Amino acid sequence: MEDYYMSSDEEDYYSDRDVLDGLENDEDDTHWQPKSVSTSQVITKESLLIAQREDLRRVMDLLKLSEQHARTLLIYHCWDVEKLFAILVEKGKEQLFAEAGVSVVERKDNSAFQSSLTVMCNICMDDIPANKFTTMDCGHCFCNNCWTEHFIVKIKEGQSRRIRCMAHKCNTICDEDIVRNLVNARDPDLAEKFERILLESYIEDNRKVKWCPSVPHCGNAIRVEDDKFCEVECACRLQFCFSCSSEAHSPCSCLMWELWTKKCKDESETVNWITVNTKPCPKCHKPVEKNGGCNLVSCICGQAFCWLCGGATGRDHTWSSITGHSCGRYIEDQEKKAERAKRDLYRYMHYHNRYKAHTDSFNLETKLKETIEAKVTILESRESTLKDFTWLTNGLSRLFRSRRVLSYSYPFAFYMFGDDLFHGEMSKEERELKQNLFEDQQQQLEANVEKLSKFIEEPFDTYTEEKVEEIRMQVINLSVIIDKLCRKMYECIENDLLGSLQSTIHNIAPYQSKGVEKASELSACRRSKADDSGTFLRSDSSIQGGTTEPGWPSSSGSPNLNGSGCSSRKRARKALGDGLLDLNLPAEVIDKS
Repeated sequence: MEDYYMSSDEEDYYSDRDVLDGLENDEDDTHWQPKSVSTSQVITKESLLIAQREDLRRVMDLLKLSEQHARTLLIYHCWDVEKLFAILVEKGKEQLFAEAGVSVVERKDNSAFQSSLTVMCNICMDDIPANKFTTMDCGHCFCNNCWTEHFIVKIKEGQSRRIRCMAHKCNTICDEDIVRNLVNARDPDLAEKFERILLESYIEDNRKVKWCPSVPHCGNAIRVEDDKFCEVECACRLQFCFSCSSEAHSPCSCLMWELWTKKCKDESETVNWITVNTKPCPKCHKPVEKNGGCNLVSCICGQAFCWLCGGATGRDHTWSSITGHSCGRYIEDQEKKAERAKRDLYRYMHYHNRYKAHTDSFNLETKLKETIEAKVTILESRESTLKDFTWLTNGLSRLFRSRRVLSYSYPFAFYMFGDDLFHGEMSKEERELKQNLFEDQQQQLEANVEKLSKFIEEPFDTYTEEKVEEIRMQVINLSVIIDKLCRKMYECIENDLLGSLQSTIHNIAPYQSKGVEKASELSACRRSKADDSGTFLRSDSSIQGGTTEPGWPSSSGSPNLNGSGCSSRKRARKALGDGLLDLNLPAEVIDKS
C-alpha cells in the first residue's frame, strides 16, 4: 500500500486551509455538492405543535378546510401531504373526503327548535331537552350524555385519532372540538389524554417521523425529508437507524442486523455446540457429553445407549461390542447434520470474533479524543510553523467512521455469503467470485485503518516539527485512502451484491464521509430558510395556541440534495463545510494541489 502515501519531502508548507482553498477552483467530474441544509430535524416537545401545524396549514390553504377537518384527512393518510394531494388529483375532493370520513356541510340553525321541544334520543330512548343534543357534521343528532359515553369508551379503547359517529354505518369522524368539550366536562384528565394523542399522532402515524429510541427517553422525535433508509443523530447524541430504530448498523440491512443481534444474544450457538459435542439420551432426551473412550455411555437417568448411533442398549459389553447391539451401518443424514453444525459454528465464530475485535477497538479509540486534545494543546504552545491541526481531528473522525464500517461489514458478509437469507439467489461460482471481491476490499480497508490508528496514537507531542509534519502527511493521505475504500465498498454492496438480488430487496443506509448526520433543530431550520427565501405564511386565528411564525416552508418543499444520506442506490459525493480540510476528496485531487 506504499503507493498510496504522499511524499513528505516538501520544500514549502501549506496549511490545510490553503489546500482546501486551492481545490475550490479545480474543475473535475466528481459532481461535488455542498451540504447546505440538513435533511433531518429534531422535533422537541416545544416544536411538535409547530411541525404539525406546518402540514395542517398546507391542507387548510389548498382545500379551504377547518383545522379539525384537515387533521382528520392527514391522520387518515398518515400525515403524508404529497399522498393526500395525489389522491385529490386522481379521485377528486368528494371521494377524498368520503374515504377519510370528512363531512363538510352547513349546519341548520335549530335554535328555535331547541328552545321549545323535548326530543327522544335514538340511543338511550329517553326524552331529553333539545338544548342537550349535539349534531355532528353528518347531521346525526344524539343527546350529550350518549355522545360523552361513546367518546370515553373510544378514547379508552385507543381510538382517539378517529372517533366515528354513533349512527349505524356512518363513516363520519366526530368533531374534535365537540369531543374535547363533552369529555372535559366529565373527565378533564381523559380530555387531556385525547388532546395529547391527537398531537402525538403526528409522530405515531407519520412515516417520516419517529421517536428517538434513547433510554431513558429524551422526549425528542426525528423527521427526515427523504426516504427512511438513513441513519441520524438526535440532539441527545444517540445515533440510530431511522428505518428500524436500532443502533446505526450500515452496511448491514435492517433484517441482517436484527438476525445478527438475535444470534449474538440468544442461545443459538450454544445449541450448535450441543449438537456437535453431545447426543440426546433415548429415554429422557437430555444431552449427554462423552467423557471416556468407551462407546457405551450412561445418562444420569440410568439409561445406557450407544454413542455411535444413539440407540438404547443394555449395560453388558466388551471392548469390541455391546451385547445384543450392532450399529455398523453408516447413517449419512446424522453424520451430515453433525458436520454441518460444526461447520456453521466455526463460520459464525470467524465472523463474530472479527466483528467483536473491531467493536472493541472502536470503543478504545473513542477514548483517544481527550488524549489527542491534550497533545494538540502541547504542540500549539510551541513556537512552530505548525498551527493548524484540523488534519488530526478530521483523521480521528475518519478513524471512528471507518472502524464502525469495518465492524458491521462482518455481520453483512456472514449473511450475504451464507445460506440463511439468499439461498438460491446466486450459484456457487457466482457466490465465491463476489465473496472474493468483497473480502479483497474489506482487507484493504482493514489494513489502512490499522495504519491510520497507529499514526494517530503516536506520541507526536514529543516529536520534532519535521517528524510531526511527516505524520501529518501520512494521516491526511491515509484518511483520503480510507474514505475512498469505504465508498468503493458501499458501491460494491449496493450495486454488485444487494443490487443484483432478484427475489429479495435489502436497503442499507448510505455511506456518510462525515459520519452519521446530525439532525438540526426544527425551529432554527425554519428561521434560516425564512432568511434565504423571504417568504412568509399567513397567520390564522383559527389555529389555537398562537399565530404562525414567518418562513415555515412545507415538509416536502426541501430540495432533493445529492448525497443527503437518504437514498439506497448510488449517490453523489459531498463536500465539507468551509474552513476544514476536506478528507472526502480523492487522493488524486489532493495530489494535483
